[in-house]
Amino acid sequence: MTRHLLVIGGQRCGTTYLNAVLDAHPDITMARPARPEPKVFMSDVLVAKGLDWYDATYFAHATSESVLGEKSTSYLEDAEAAARAAAMLGGADIVVQLRDPVARAVSNWRFSTSHGLEERSLAQALEENLQGPRAWDTSVSSVSPFAYLERGRYLDYLEPWYASFPDTVHVRFLEDVISGTSTAGDLYASIGVDPGFVPPDEGRPVNRSDGPPPMLDDGLARRLRDYFRESDVRLSARLGRPLPWRVD
Repeated sequence: MTRHLLVIGGQRCGTTYLNAVLDAHPDITMARPARPEPKVFMSDVLVAKGLDWYDATYFAHATSESVLGEKSTSYLEDAEAAARAAAMLGGADIVVQLRDPVARAVSNWRFSTSHGLEERSLAQALEENLQGPRAWDTSVSSVSPFAYLERGRYLDYLEPWYASFPDTVHVRFLEDVISGTSTAGDLYASIGVDPGFVPPDEGRPVNRSDGPPPMLDDGLARRLRDYFRESDVRLSARLGRPLPWRVD
């Protein structure tokens, strides 16, 4: 029987590499086209078209694969996307890859800057984000290109997915992937496909930008850790494991 899988985020957490690792497995095929991301479950209109339309539109290339997967990282920030996905798909495996929220914020700023969406310095952007959210052009992007800090409060966004898919939310960390603590085989085993398959890109660098990241001064870095501390503690408790970045 065919099953579905959703990679829901987080943004700037190595999900492009994650998509490639999943698509490489002979029992999994990922949605095509991969870009732009499908984002079906952000729309009541698209969900109303039904499961047959979804499968025919994004998985017409599928042959004998048992798992049909989609990556849309905006899902994590849409509070209604989980309920829409559950209504259409019934059960599904939900894969989330996260990283140190401070490092993620810096990467998000670099991405927004390189795409001409951000003109402020890193320090200014993060200082202003500590004061609150910035408006953005919703005709340009489905989620804010400036949510550098809010986006790193991961558990706030995960709770609707746990509510709709209580037994099939799989959380991974980019730091564990880079260090080799978490392997592609671990991921495959968690979603019930052959864990012995080794993808061609296993172990390659992931989510790396050209050049070293800009440095944060100590005062701003401490304020960011303070901002994330409560969220990180809750996430650690929810997962029953320490996080692979500093929390204190």
